[in-house]
Amino acid sequence: MKTICRRTLGRLVAGSALAVAGLVVSGLGGPAFADPPALRIGVTISTTGQGAALGIPEKNTLDVVAREIGGTRLEIIQLDDAGDPTNATTNARRLATEDKVDVLIGSSVTPATIAVANVAFESAVPHFALSPMAFQPGRDKWTFVMPQPVPLMAKGLFENMTAKGVKTVGIIGFSDSWGDLWVKEFKASGEPMGLKMVADERYARADTSVAGQVLKLLAAKPDAVLVGASGTAAALPVIALRQRGYTGPIYQTHGAVTRDFIRIAGKAAEGVIFVSGPVIVAAKQADGALTKAPGVAYTAAYEAKFGAGTITQFGAHMYDVFELLKRAVPVALKSAEPGTQAFRDALRDALETEVEMAASQAVYSYGPGNHYGVDGRGRILVTVKDGDWAVVE
Repeated sequence: MKTICRRTLGRLVAGSALAVAGLVVSGLGGPAFADPPALRIGVTISTTGQGAALGIPEKNTLDVVAREIGGTRLEIIQLDDAGDPTNATTNARRLATEDKVDVLIGSSVTPATIAVANVAFESAVPHFALSPMAFQPGRDKWTFVMPQPVPLMAKGLFENMTAKGVKTVGIIGFSDSWGDLWVKEFKASGEPMGLKMVADERYARADTSVAGQVLKLLAAKPDAVLVGASGTAAALPVIALRQRGYTGPIYQTHGAVTRDFIRIAGKAAEGVIFVSGPVIVAAKQADGALTKAPGVAYTAAYEAKFGAGTITQFGAHMYDVFELLKRAVPVALKSAEPGTQAFRDALRDALETEVEMAASQAVYSYGPGNHYGVDGRGRILVTVKDGDWAVVE
């Protein structure tokens, strides 16, 4: 009896050992029980500093975007660069080299975005720019710009100016690349439309007064004023102009379309004309607009979590990155797995070949030599009426 028990026990122990060994071999030698690799997404945005009004809704949007595309889990790593190009460079390099992300997103303001684009080019990682930027020749291979390009948006403002009989324009803008973009574009497309620039004043994003610049603007007696600024700092010239009795039309770029602008500018915001992406008035679009459904979906998801009236076009750009990834990632997965350079190459190629990618802010069709990819469907004019956004008819 004792012998039988020992044999039985031996067989049980041996069977258990074989079973454990089989599980170990399976775990080490095959993918049967292994999780598929995650797609790592690195984000560097301005959640503090002067760009926080843009970066905070972008950060919040990460709470309402997809966490899985095409059966692949998304892993998002988010860092704050405070709008500083040096910080953005450091963040982007860490994300690309240490975290080995497959996608870079950022930043919230143009100078920091250019810094991230440089790292993306050096590291060969697909990059979604959340702020408008101009490409250096030959360095556009890896960066895809989400915001509408300045020439497209500027055209809408300049057409409105000429329709109102404006002849002379005073410009006040940031003393950085964002302000430079608008002055350059005014010369390139505004002047051929018959508009004349009579003043070019600048201020820093962190300035608390533009009294001197505004006095020079008023002395030039422009028919209209164009503010080339973004975020809450774009309200400063508007307040100063109205306080000094300026009653002419004031135009703002799409970088200033925020509820915080209305809150800070107060009554001075009334009547200011902005060029914007369509998401800001998503539900008021025609039913056939391809941007309507994504815009309404994003608005509903974001405001359910963060409150009515909190939607911004900056957060929408972040949302739209994931709308584009829904189209491009399944295509790239046919060629390679996330975590490899082959996948990053395939994702970049997919973004260049997919067309009519509908999102909340535009319908994107990128291509070789065209990493803006939007048309007039990504532009609308809005104004402030009774403390709220209204469509300019």
